[in-house]
Amino acid sequence: MERFYTLVFIAGVGCFAIAFLLSMIFPWMSLYSYHGMDYQTLAQLAEKPSLEFVQLSEKFPESFKEHYGTVSPESYAKALQRGRDVYVGQACWHCHSQYVRVVSNEHVRWGAPSSAQEYQNALNQPHLWGTRRVGPDLAREGGKKTNDWHIAHFINPKSVVPHSVMPPYPFYFDEKGVPNADGFALVTYLQWLGTVQAGIPVAERVTP
Repeated sequence: MERFYTLVFIAGVGCFAIAFLLSMIFPWMSLYSYHGMDYQTLAQLAEKPSLEFVQLSEKFPESFKEHYGTVSPESYAKALQRGRDVYVGQACWHCHSQYVRVVSNEHVRWGAPSSAQEYQNALNQPHLWGTRRVGPDLAREGGKKTNDWHIAHFINPKSVVPHSVMPPYPFYFDEKGVPNADGFALVTYLQWLGTVQAGIPVAERVTP
């Protein structure tokens, strides 16, 4: 019996040691996988403003000019950063993930699986993988819907998705649906999501 307890003790210590080593090795391997990947700054991401950003400036010229001036890499960068900040501040990440997993045919529902490279930029760090999917994954949202759809969805989600449980955000728009600074920023940020990964079909990008 004493020998049995000795073996159990040794096995327990061995399992603990293995678990301890793996808890160090796996994070190191994860960090090592980022080695050599190019990191994109906000300025680099905003070099070519998206078509949707240009369309916002054309549809709402007065409000756009008031909040962002003219379409340029600088104004686009400002809108993208502000949009992410509002997205985080409103805890949108709690109900929406930004990570397409390689399981259960997720690529059919949400698009190409996420890769490490696409998180190596200023707008994806810290990562907003989310906590659960009350709403759809947004990792490939850019270019899927029009600006008008997003505006209508923010003002009254049920107007475009009848069974939506998302709360309305009418305070980002006036009574005519014209965006304020945060409204422009949110739509711009959503239309950017998923556009950094090469080979993923997204809306056309233009140079102002």
